[in-house]
Amino acid sequence: MTETGSTSAGRPVVSGRQPALDGIRAVAALAVLLFHVSMEAGTALQPGFLGGLLSRGEIGVPIFFTLSGLLLYRPWAAALLTGDPEPAAGRYLWRRFFRIVPAYWLVVAVALLLWGGAHRGDVWTWAKMLFLVHIYDLDPWWFGLGPRGLGQMWSLAVEAAFYLTLPLMAAALRAFALRAGPGVAARAKRLLIGLAVFGALSYVYTIFEYFPEYRPWMNVWLPRSWTFFVPGMALAVLTVWARAEDGPARRLGAALAASWGTLWVIAGLAYAIAATPLTGPRFVGLGGIWTAFSEQLLYTVIAFCLVAPAALEPEGVTRVRRVIGGRMMSRLGEISYGVFLWQFVVIYLWYDFTGQQPWSGNLLVNLVAIGAITVGLSALTYRWVEEPARALIRFVPHRAGPGSPNATALRQKS
Repeated sequence: MTETGSTSAGRPVVSGRQPALDGIRAVAALAVLLFHVSMEAGTALQPGFLGGLLSRGEIGVPIFFTLSGLLLYRPWAAALLTGDPEPAAGRYLWRRFFRIVPAYWLVVAVALLLWGGAHRGDVWTWAKMLFLVHIYDLDPWWFGLGPRGLGQMWSLAVEAAFYLTLPLMAAALRAFALRAGPGVAARAKRLLIGLAVFGALSYVYTIFEYFPEYRPWMNVWLPRSWTFFVPGMALAVLTVWARAEDGPARRLGAALAASWGTLWVIAGLAYAIAATPLTGPRFVGLGGIWTAFSEQLLYTVIAFCLVAPAALEPEGVTRVRRVIGGRMMSRLGEISYGVFLWQFVVIYLWYDFTGQQPWSGNLLVNLVAIGAITVGLSALTYRWVEEPARALIRFVPHRAGPGSPNATALRQKS
């Protein structure tokens, strides 16, 4: 439901800052924070619907993955569909490095120095954590998904695997789409078909996670999560296609953007279903293959329905932006990476400081205190680590990838 009139003609924004997407990112970060605090308090483990709702706050991770698929694949989609220069893989990877690694290394150092115990001097432990390959250790010394204070970093390792493989995925999709000829619509449809294949492979992969025997470590490897990245990549194709030419893509994009309320209700209903035993026990990776399929499918629907209206919003001030992209939500979205990084360190320090035992309740008090400290630390990290690190990208030599000869004209047309 837009408020921009006919001037925007339903053309979505495909570059620059999008406050509504920042708002979605803030929702995802807060959902993960609530999930971890409620798990530590034990409230999410209690029987009943409330416990089920809290236990599915992990949905923030699929939402992050969908946002990554949208924002990172969009330049490759634009290169193929509108003739923009193709991203240079080297510069793209350096940008990802400066965006995530310095702040992550800071948190790893803090957590391992605080709780690494006898493993503080273990070079292999430091190497695994610093280079985000710890999820591939099939017999780690820690219990759970990572060392104390770093349990959530499995999802960042999945993100890193996606960053590294995205140029290869983009090349494969490009080769497949070019067979359709020069038309924007024909190429876009081919891209969507190719992405559907990647999404389907995620479920095929899940079969091998459970058969011939259960291999829980496969749950935190990239192919399991393709189903969450693919909707974002598909939205990237749709936004570029809808902006490039008038036609069915623009009408579909405008309809999805205008139906933001309906899509968010669908997301809420899917979340309520996911909070039932249909998606299995309240810990990541437990359950059987059918609960795994249910979780994948429902989380994919939730992530797509939440992100789509913000991704497809047209130029100008929209109701979606007013609802989810206000100043506070946009600011929380800016510092959301720090919220993700620091939350377990803050949770454990808070419990140590207050002398509480895990699963002892006090959810609201703990949530307010832990949330405030985490947000404060995140703001400081954003100001003094993330922004200076990101500024270093200007020292990386820039070499634009190949584009079509009429790239300038196509960009002006869009």
